[in-house]
Amino acid sequence: MELARYKACICEGSAENAIMDILLDHNLLIFSREEMIEEEVIRCREGKKFEEKYLRKGFVDKISVIRILDSRRENFKLSKAYASKVDVINVITAPEIEMLIIFNEDKYKEFKKSGKKPSGFCKEDLKMTEVKSYDFVKGYFSDPTVLVAAIKKYHEMSKVQKGEYTLLDLLR
Repeated sequence: MELARYKACICEGSAENAIMDILLDHNLLIFSREEMIEEEVIRCREGKKFEEKYLRKGFVDKISVIRILDSRRENFKLSKAYASKVDVINVITAPEIEMLIIFNEDKYKEFKKSGKKPSGFCKEDLKMTEVKSYDFVKGYFSDPTVLVAAIKKYHEMSKVQKGEYTLLDLLR
């Protein structure tokens, strides 16, 4: 994966945001916070809104937009004026980012048998009611080595489609 000089990291939810902040704060990614637009994770799902808020600042070089999302169908439409200046990289966390917790808790088999969504399994079976909150995830993965191990386990078990990226691809 080749990234442009400027980077924007966009997350769809609080849990994804917390995970990216942990990885950034511990210098575990192939890019640093200093290389990012505004030096922080952006919570903006729509291409148009991203374009209005961030791209109209007149960047000379190309920008890599790294989107952390669980849906393969979510579009990120930019106007023709910016399409050639932006490289969109989708990092898929399907079915949900909460799978990292399930793998870390070594509960994958139980999860598969349950027929529940990952977040529902975490809330109901693992009694982690705040599983989608930034603070919970940041605290749960306070040891970044635990997070990296969960990312590696998840990658081994997930169905990565051709041309798709996962969190593992962003690690150093």
